[in-house]
Amino acid sequence: MHDNLLLILALLFSVFMMVMAAQKMKIAYPIFLVLAGLVISLLPGIPDVELDPDLVFLIFLPPLLYEAAWYTSWNDFWRWKRPISLLAFGLVFATSLIVAYVSQALIPGFTLALGFLLGGIVSPPDAVAATTVLKGLPVPKRILSILEGESLVNDASSLIVFRFALAAILTGTFSIHQAVGQFFLVAGMGIVVGLIGATFMYLIHRFLPTTSAIDAALTLMTPYLLYLGAEQFHFSGVMAVVTGGLFISYRSHEIFKNGSTRLNMLGVWTTVIFVMNAMVFVLIGLSLPSIINGLEESSLIQGIKYGVIISIIIILIRFLWVYPTTFIPRWLFKSVRKEQSPGWKVPLVIGWTGMRGVVSLATALSIPFALDNGSPFPHRNLILLITFVVIFITLVIQGLTLPFLVKKLKIPALDYVLPQEQQEAQIKIRLNRLAINHINTNYYEMIERSNLLKNYYSQILTETENTENQLDIFECNTCTSQEMQRFESILKEIYEKQRLAIFQMRREKYYDDEEIRKAELQLDLNDLKINPNFH
Repeated sequence: MHDNLLLILALLFSVFMMVMAAQKMKIAYPIFLVLAGLVISLLPGIPDVELDPDLVFLIFLPPLLYEAAWYTSWNDFWRWKRPISLLAFGLVFATSLIVAYVSQALIPGFTLALGFLLGGIVSPPDAVAATTVLKGLPVPKRILSILEGESLVNDASSLIVFRFALAAILTGTFSIHQAVGQFFLVAGMGIVVGLIGATFMYLIHRFLPTTSAIDAALTLMTPYLLYLGAEQFHFSGVMAVVTGGLFISYRSHEIFKNGSTRLNMLGVWTTVIFVMNAMVFVLIGLSLPSIINGLEESSLIQGIKYGVIISIIIILIRFLWVYPTTFIPRWLFKSVRKEQSPGWKVPLVIGWTGMRGVVSLATALSIPFALDNGSPFPHRNLILLITFVVIFITLVIQGLTLPFLVKKLKIPALDYVLPQEQQEAQIKIRLNRLAINHINTNYYEMIERSNLLKNYYSQILTETENTENQLDIFECNTCTSQEMQRFESILKEIYEKQRLAIFQMRREKYYDDEEIRKAELQLDLNDLKINPNFH
């Protein structure tokens, strides 16, 4: 027991060190961790790591999907539903179909059902990898919204394809009509379960006397409850988690009514998701030796060759799908032509963000060792190796070259988005005016009698006037980006000095710790304004 715990702690510590090294080298940490895990696995004395699919599906997948859904804008998701649907459903099915026929022709002894099985495994791109690589790059918001939306849904469609192909292999029968009907049933009922479960959790958060700690704990439980609830009835757990996450996120302002709860949840979820993401990518790299050791029916070189060919095919398929589905709707429908044309650069970036990851490997590992009649599952280890090669090639090659591609293309902003500073100022003005109007309407007579209310009223009037002046500066474009960067740099210096002052105050023991913590929290909120990408 102690040895296992020590091993887990040592692995976690190593992962954190590697993430910091990746940040120092300016490499997206999923790529670096896979490479590092692969190198570590080849060192002598390192035990073989077998990635349990149940561990991924039950422990890692629900919270990762839930967190992604939570931070997905429902408005953006609905706005770009057409390209998202075409990628998450159409591309997944097209990839599965083409990979099925190619692998059947390419690999000796490979049946069409095994081809569909492999297609379902390698078809979904990894959400974390794409968003991590693109984070901080000058990418139009449309691209990020489409990729985030695609990643929420494509896991569900690929897993459904995988399950139908697996059932066909195990039973020896397959009906396309039955499969289509079952697909809509499984996906649709997954959505229903997600809505029912999310509504139940919404009512608990809304009407029961929960604390910030209980709220945070319940949000951690929610994705597991939704996933297990759907899977218990053989529906799509992925669709349930995604639907529930979008529902709760949209209603979060009704549920979590104070800043303490939201900040507490932010801290909890940021830590949990980071640890899970980091662990799962290094485990991908560590799992290679066990995959190779199980390779019996085909040589390692042959397996790698098949993996390289399949990788090239799925990369080409994505491009061949993205460009037609981007421009054909514009030619056919007048409503689509009202949107600003993405040009040739946007489809190129979306086409190159097809990195595969943990869901593909976990799905491959979930293939049973034997058929219903007791005979070994055909080509299981070969499928595992091909999957690993696909993950490795797409993640490393596409992931490392994507930043260079984005910087080289210099894609202009497609859809007008109000600058962040202006949005913040306008929101503050609207909220302050609401407060001023509320006081003027209901408590105007009290202003002169209550010093507290009078001071607050004067403060909020001054703050509104200052913010309006700030907004005028933004709108006149007299403040350059260099000035803004310099200003934010100065603010960071001030906040750092203030943190040191707070630390000194704590040592002086003159002020209560509670008041010190409040001042520190306010400083954190101020810092959050100039460092908004917290999650």
